[in-house]
Amino acid sequence: MNLFFSHKKHCSKIVQIFSILLIAGLGLTSCDSGTTSKPMSTSLNKIMPLGASRVEGARPHFESYRYELWKLMIDGGWEFDYIGTQTDEASYPDVSDLSFDPDHEGRGGWTSGEILDNINEWLGETGAPDIVLFSSPGGNDILNGSTSYSVIISNINEIIDILQSANPDVTIVIEELAPGMTSFMTTEFVVAFNNMQEDVLEIATQQTTAASKVITVNMYTGFDDSHLADDVHYNEKGAQFIADRYYDILQGVLEE
Repeated sequence: MNLFFSHKKHCSKIVQIFSILLIAGLGLTSCDSGTTSKPMSTSLNKIMPLGASRVEGARPHFESYRYELWKLMIDGGWEFDYIGTQTDEASYPDVSDLSFDPDHEGRGGWTSGEILDNINEWLGETGAPDIVLFSSPGGNDILNGSTSYSVIISNINEIIDILQSANPDVTIVIEELAPGMTSFMTTEFVVAFNNMQEDVLEIATQQTTAASKVITVNMYTGFDDSHLADDVHYNEKGAQFIADRYYDILQGVLEE
């Protein structure tokens, strides 16, 4: 297997201070300073990390799983390319003389409705992914209490519909999301998160087609407070935990 990595120029993006980030929970509020068009990937495995701040990360305050997963796939010899209109400007060590692929589609603080409203535009810029890593679906909606639960489920289904319309063969790996800090998880949050775990399983079953698999990945079993940098975001140990779970799935999905 040949390694593939597209080197891309970083586009400017403002990283907000940690105290502001902590206000909004899972996704938190980040500045979206606009994007610079990037050439569409021709990789054998175009992977879109999709979600909110757990995808975006905010080094040195908290980690995204993307770098740890990238290392696993580089070490595994896979051909792949992260795609997305967002660019991570944090510093990461090289692996095998390769620079980290900074592209992603994570935006701190964004809800399922906001992702739904913008996903077509993003796909127009990046092209259709072969694989989508759909992180913490509905997490910000639950934490913000901004959207009825039925609408959250509808939004997730519609996002998947759009992804499958863009690429009928797309594989979507959707998280059964990891919890927040024990002290942060109110009874209301626990009930909603537990419901979401069950509904994600149903969504995956209903949305899987003959050509497009929707696969769930359990991010909550074995995940505990030691994996968190704050109430909801991963530290390095947590990022590695999430990356390992994704990699277990991807090894059976990636094209060789």
